[in-house]
Amino acid sequence: MAIFAHEHHHWAYIWVPIFTAFIWFSLLLSMILTWVGTGTPHYVSQDGDVPYISDIGADILKPWFIVGCSITAVGFVLTLLIARVLRKHGRLVASMRRRETVFAWLAVLGSLIGGAGLVLLSVFDTKRHPSIHRGSLLIFMVGVALSAIFSIIEYRWISKDFGGYRALRKAYIMKGVIAGLLIALAIAFAGALYGKGRTSTNVGGVIEWVISFGFTLYLLTFAYDLRMSKGVHKGELTRDALMREQAGAAPAAYGHNGGHYGHGGYRPSTDTYGTSGASPQRHAY
Repeated sequence: MAIFAHEHHHWAYIWVPIFTAFIWFSLLLSMILTWVGTGTPHYVSQDGDVPYISDIGADILKPWFIVGCSITAVGFVLTLLIARVLRKHGRLVASMRRRETVFAWLAVLGSLIGGAGLVLLSVFDTKRHPSIHRGSLLIFMVGVALSAIFSIIEYRWISKDFGGYRALRKAYIMKGVIAGLLIALAIAFAGALYGKGRTSTNVGGVIEWVISFGFTLYLLTFAYDLRMSKGVHKGELTRDALMREQAGAAPAAYGHNGGHYGHGGYRPSTDTYGTSGASPQRHAY
């Protein structure tokens, strides 16, 4: 009965990125519906035919814009912190080298920078504070991009150590594909934003909406990450526990759901541990 109850502990963590993504998506959808529902008005700060998110956010929806952006910013940072804590306490596969831990904290720092930019751009709207707003938008995009890059590198290194753990590989591939597309679109958006002509402005507006909805998908990838803690007790996947398992000192006990870790545990690289003596042998699959 205790094991069955423990299988559902991961849901408490999964709801953080899911709720954050829901709030962000709801914010964007409500803004589009408001614009269409009010007869597609041309806002004071709007230059082209397609309104930017900030154009709508600077109007009657500004209070909701600030609240939605603030919740998204806090949820984004909190999600990365939860993942870090779960990894530290052995409910997610531990970082085997210092570099993974460093990049994990750099990802958190990037989320803090991006989150701060998101809150600031909602407060300093484009209608009243155009220069501060654009600067805040740049901070948001750069912060999120750096956070995504650091997270992908962290997951890539960990998945390389644990080749038998397919979920880790899927996690960093999903993040890499989504983040790569969003970063490419962000570069195109910057070009359109500072371009000349109505067409460039309209293209920039469309790209901004695509990037924003795409950010919802990126947030949801963390729900997949945190779900990997399902059925895993505290301490099962710490660095020491994994080293003991590799040395054959303890039986594999990874996950009671039997679906995440695969037979045979993990496959660390020969330089994983950085200790003296013979390098541990790789597991055969």
